[in-house]
Amino acid sequence: MDPREHIPVLLGESMQALGVRADGVYVDATFGRGGHARAILGRLGAGGRLLAVDRDPDAVAAGAALAAADPRLTLRRARFGELPALVQQAGLAGRVNGLLADLGVSSPQLDSPARGFSFSADGPLDMRMDPDVGVSAADWLADAAERDIARVLKVYGEERFAKRIARAICTAREQEPLTTTRQLAALCERAVPTREPGKHPATRTFQALRIQVNAELEELKALLAGACDLLAAGGRLVVISFHSLEDRIVKRFIRDESRGAALPKGLPVTDDQVPRRLKPIDGAVRAAEGEVRANPRARSAVLRAAERLA
Repeated sequence: MDPREHIPVLLGESMQALGVRADGVYVDATFGRGGHARAILGRLGAGGRLLAVDRDPDAVAAGAALAAADPRLTLRRARFGELPALVQQAGLAGRVNGLLADLGVSSPQLDSPARGFSFSADGPLDMRMDPDVGVSAADWLADAAERDIARVLKVYGEERFAKRIARAICTAREQEPLTTTRQLAALCERAVPTREPGKHPATRTFQALRIQVNAELEELKALLAGACDLLAAGGRLVVISFHSLEDRIVKRFIRDESRGAALPKGLPVTDDQVPRRLKPIDGAVRAAEGEVRANPRARSAVLRAAERLA
């Protein structure tokens, strides 16, 4: 695949879940290379509006021409956890008809060795979505305690051999700094005693470090915490997750907001009087076999959607 290309995942399903109105206001929390954004713009009329953000400067640069050519699109460089504040500043809080968040790493990020997201090619061990902000994976591994490395690999990567890999990392860094993806991938190959079918031994470690370096789960929680206040009545929240940790957060958020606040027993309140902010739509949606064949990265995608109640 050309690293400049990116195939948006669950495109038809996400547009159906959003139910784009021609005159609506929409938010794309993860612009990437603009696949979903272009599909939304294609359904908007002249009075519609799309606010899109991405923390990756390459993504924002790639979308600059589109934003300049289409006055309906506003594109900003920001973390999606900052979106609630941005929408408030734009005067759109409570007016958003649909909010879409595709949480996956884009193909240009994965396919560019210089970004350090993938073990498939050698490159600097960076992994930051925004390379101008924060600590790289190499710098974090250089200073983190063994127990903290093990915890991150176990919790964020669901890695069975987290302690073994963490010990190997700390032993290796005493000899020389871990600065490249190839070094780390080779270390994982040596440290992991068994193989998961179809998975490289470094897969879970790379996922865990990427989540840690970019505070991805904290960003997701910040986005969801403000989402209901942004949506108009009948507005849709649509989130595409790519691993169980993200999906679990989204699933629980929709469940909790659809059940409403837990009230003390004995209150004279009937079930229909319990305040609820969201209504789930259709449960978990996964990519069809044809999409997975055309784009293997769609295999792990899960879409969940909910509608804002009045």
